[in-house]
Amino acid sequence: MEIGLHISDFTYPSGPSGLADDLTRVVVAAEEAGFARVSVMDHLWQIGVAGPPEHDMLEAYTTLGYLAARTSRVQLLAWVTAVSYRQPGMLAKLVSTLDVLSKGRAWLGIGAAWNSAEAAGLGLPFPGTAERFERLEETLQICRQMWSANEGPYEGRHYRLTRTLNVPQPIRYPPILIGGGGEKKTLRLVARYAQACNLFAGPDLERKLDVLREHCRAEGRDYDDIEKTVMLSLDPGDRGEKIDGLLAQLERLAALGFAEAHGRVPRVWETERLALIGREIVPAVSGL
Repeated sequence: MEIGLHISDFTYPSGPSGLADDLTRVVVAAEEAGFARVSVMDHLWQIGVAGPPEHDMLEAYTTLGYLAARTSRVQLLAWVTAVSYRQPGMLAKLVSTLDVLSKGRAWLGIGAAWNSAEAAGLGLPFPGTAERFERLEETLQICRQMWSANEGPYEGRHYRLTRTLNVPQPIRYPPILIGGGGEKKTLRLVARYAQACNLFAGPDLERKLDVLREHCRAEGRDYDDIEKTVMLSLDPGDRGEKIDGLLAQLERLAALGFAEAHGRVPRVWETERLALIGREIVPAVSGL
C-alpha cells in the first residue's frame, strides 16, 4: 500500500505572502517522507468540511505546476477536477503540460463536480446532474483521444472538436482516476474508462467494491486492473499517539484491496507530522 497527501487547506499562519514557501516545505517534506502522490482540490472557494468559503483557496492546475517544479518523484493530480469548470480539450492540454513539465508524473483526477455555490458565485457553467455526467463521459473520451495517435475530430452531444491535435504528447499516458462512489453512473464510468477509483472510507466500502466488480464484468474489464484508492484522515497525532489506530485501519483497507490511502494531514504546514508518517506509517504499510 502507498500513502498519498491531499492538500485541501491553504490558510496557513504565515498568510498568502508565505504560502509559496510553505507549500514548498510541505511537498518537499512529503516527498522525503515517502508519500507516493500529492493532490490538491479543484475548488475556487474553501468547502464546508475544511472551513468557510472565505478561507484561502488556490486554483488547482496552476498550483500543480508550481509543485511539479519543487519536486522530482511524487505523482501529481487534482483530487478531483470538476468536469464543468474547463473545456475538455483545454483540460487534456493542461494535464499533458503538467506531465511533460513534471517528467511523467501527472494524473487526471476527475469527477462530475458538485459545488453549485462556487460555480454560481464565479459564473462558471454548472448544468444539472444528468448533463454533468454526460459531459464527464464525453470529457473522458476526448482526453483518451487526445492522448492517442488519433488527431481526428470528435463529435459528441455536448462537445465538438474539429481536430484533437495535442503536441507534445504526455511523456506517459496520464492515469485516469475517477472520484466518487455513485453506484449507477460513477462506478460504471470507472469500469469503462479509468485506471483508478477513489472511495471515501466508510461502512459501505465493501458494497461499493462489489458494485464496481459487477460493472467491470458488464464492461468486459478485469476488476484487478483498476487501482482502488481510499480517502481518509491521515492523522498520526501530535506525538504519534494515533499511529496504532491508523495502522490498524490501513491494514483493514489493504485487506479489501485498496492499494493507496490518500488524505489530509492536520496542520500540514507543521511538517513534523509528515516526517512521522514517513518513519512509522509508510514502511509499515509498504508490504500490505
